[in-house]
Amino acid sequence: MSSAPPPHRPTSDPDLRSAVDAVLPDARRDLEALVRIPSIWADPAHAEDTRRSADAVATLAREAGAADVAVIAAAGGAPAVVAHWPAPENAPTVMLYAHHDVQPTGGDELWTSPPFEPTERDGRLHGRGAADDKAGVMTHLATLRAFGGRPPVGVTLFVEGEEESGSPTLSALLAEHADALAADVIVIADAANPAVDVPALTTSLRGLTNVVVEISMLERAVHSGMLGGPAGDALTALCRLLATLHDDKGEVAVAGLVRGTPDASDGTTPDVGEETFRGDAGLLDGVELLGTGPVTERLTHRPAIAVLGIDAPAVDGAANVLLPRARAMISVRLAPGDTTAGALTALTEHLQAQVPWGAHLDVGLDASGEPFALEPTGTIYDLARAALSEAFGNTAVEMGMGGTVPFIAEFARTFPGATVLVTGVGDPASRWHGIDESLHLGMFGRCVLAETVLLRSLAPDRFSP
Repeated sequence: MSSAPPPHRPTSDPDLRSAVDAVLPDARRDLEALVRIPSIWADPAHAEDTRRSADAVATLAREAGAADVAVIAAAGGAPAVVAHWPAPENAPTVMLYAHHDVQPTGGDELWTSPPFEPTERDGRLHGRGAADDKAGVMTHLATLRAFGGRPPVGVTLFVEGEEESGSPTLSALLAEHADALAADVIVIADAANPAVDVPALTTSLRGLTNVVVEISMLERAVHSGMLGGPAGDALTALCRLLATLHDDKGEVAVAGLVRGTPDASDGTTPDVGEETFRGDAGLLDGVELLGTGPVTERLTHRPAIAVLGIDAPAVDGAANVLLPRARAMISVRLAPGDTTAGALTALTEHLQAQVPWGAHLDVGLDASGEPFALEPTGTIYDLARAALSEAFGNTAVEMGMGGTVPFIAEFARTFPGATVLVTGVGDPASRWHGIDESLHLGMFGRCVLAETVLLRSLAPDRFSP
């Protein structure tokens, strides 16, 4: 690795644009082939599909000119791909990160077209993983193809296979392969842009604390007519407890959770209008937004709580009994500046104080990820903004993201000298993790161009003394 290059704004390069245009058709074809592989690592039934997906990415890396390619995994972990393009003399090394695993479909029958059969509609490619994050994988590979497999900087391609499961073995993977993954710059193509023609660098992310709550009221199920009234049931108690998590305006009512304020850099992103947000979220007519204040601030710098699931009898076949126990999973998104340990304490204390009727309460941690904030200053950020602005034809903005990407903190800890850039291959209409996920194909081309311009701008011969 080398020291960071001096500041320089990349200039328009018609040859580079032509090279990107030339590789896009094959990049789309290969993206569609990846989408057809149901690499749902979280589902053991698709473990072999995930391995097949890793092998497909490895093959694409070899075809893109990698000097060496390996499929690696930590003990019990998903297959990841690491490939190298050695650095020319005095050039920095850039890690290009994406992940090839995807979320479950949420019900194939709910999709307009089959989730693993990529389908274009209105300029968008629909399919599970089309945006999150196989578009990120192909953004990197298309960039390398645009350089004919000989990028002007060193490149390490790192494509993870378990991001959608919370990257549980990433720490072990980084520790074992730290030398092979070391870089001056890390580009993480796993975020979103505020619009298909407005590029963004994500500079803050909310954290996550998921807990499983169990309420116990009775030794056993009993007849709701013979004993109901004086005897309560666990499901009703659970419903009352869950209702205390928000106030009447929908604001989170758990004391002790941090409420952040967007940094000055986030101010370059205009607030999302309520009507725009309603359309992006698919809210039904008359349904109110939760909370108060600017929508963007609510999305990125305030905590949010949702009940993800409840263990309870289905309505069909329900019996006239009082339930002895009931469980729910509660998900808390944490504002930047909070900690998972602090949030768990605050939530547990709230639940203990609010549990009704002397019911027995058990709170267990299910998953967590720390919130994170990046400092968007310095040479590399200047180059990234310039590359994005050139490729999109609009000024790049810095923005927070409401989602959680725990591995970013892992990269920052493992490679403290590297500059981390979080770029977007999705937009508000991409429906990541949802039904009818899609990628805007025009934006995909602009993302490839932006990354190509960035790598070219990092080359030693592009800088003025």
